[in-house]
Amino acid sequence: MGKDEIAFLGSDTVYEGKLTFNGTVRIEGKFTGEITSDGTLNVGKDASVGGVLQVGELLLSGRFSGEVTAKRRVVVYSAGILEGILQTPSLLTEEGGIIDGQVQMKSSEKNATKMQQETKS
Repeated sequence: MGKDEIAFLGSDTVYEGKLTFNGTVRIEGKFTGEITSDGTLNVGKDASVGGVLQVGELLLSGRFSGEVTAKRRVVVYSAGILEGILQTPSLLTEEGGIIDGQVQMKSSEKNATKMQQETKS
């Protein structure tokens, strides 16, 4: 576990409910529910996460099913599978990564304001 990770849910962990955190959390097991954070959620390659995510950043190597809103970015690695609804200003998908559902990419508020100012000039 890296120095920034504040929690690690191991491969034998099954959790249902709400999770709120700052920093980084890595899930290797199974989680169903709601996750809220401005930090980073790292979903390991053998992990399965389902529910509603509102995070700063999602790093997906495993499986996610549900709704994701990420403030900064989402990375779907080659083993990652995302099924559902995704909203993020920045999306990176490695070759082999799968996204099945709806994707909505919106600029962050700062970038949107900057773009509006530039078009007025």
